[in-house]
Amino acid sequence: MAFLDRARRAQDTIDGRLRGLGHGKYGRILRMARKPEVEEYVKVLEVTFLGAVLIGTVGFMIYIFFGQVGPWLWGNLFGGGIALI
Repeated sequence: MAFLDRARRAQDTIDGRLRGLGHGKYGRILRMARKPEVEEYVKVLEVTFLGAVLIGTVGFMIYIFFGQVGPWLWGNLFGGGIALI
């Protein structure tokens, strides 16, 4: 019977949390939430895509700099004394 009592208490705990979901600080947010319109969704998608492209471009430029320009610059500044692999 101990197992059934623990299971019942766990179920009651979960039910209590779900019952209070519509109230309190998160309840207001859930009640105000709405499905975005198509235009709004497209705008968010465009901004997200442009941000991802911008971050990817900056990362690629840093990769190219340290992979190609960095060793060349290091060799010219210090006479090529250190071999970079």
